[in-house]
Amino acid sequence: NKGKYLLGICLGMQLLYEDSYEFGYHKGLGVIKGSIKKIEGNVKIPHMGWNNLRFNKEDKILKYIKEDDYVYFVHSYYVSSNNEELLVYTNYGPLIPAIVRRGNVYATQFHPEKSGEVGLKILKAYGEMIDETISRN
Repeated sequence: NKGKYLLGICLGMQLLYEDSYEFGYHKGLGVIKGSIKKIEGNVKIPHMGWNNLRFNKEDKILKYIKEDDYVYFVHSYYVSSNNEELLVYTNYGPLIPAIVRRGNVYATQFHPEKSGEVGLKILKAYGEMIDETISRN
């Protein structure tokens, strides 16, 4: 509420949503509207590996990366929402939200810390946004 940035990674992203169906029904934090559901389709579960990114909206966090860059995912569940918050996605069975944003809250389904240079570039852009906010205050 104070405008400070928050970054959820993997499960941290999923916890930001309203509810989850992983191992039963569980309430989430409700910061972002949507549910966490099991990946279905003719794909290997858990989803472990490198997938390319597809841009849905422009955002400062994307300033150093380009569409079709690859990042590393490890998960069996994904976000199902109206996609208002969707910045970047990948396709793995269903459309998998990869980076989402609601105001000052960002989240990634993939692991930027395991995604090599692309992950570092995302974290660099995120850090610059924090620095910019601190400089203004």
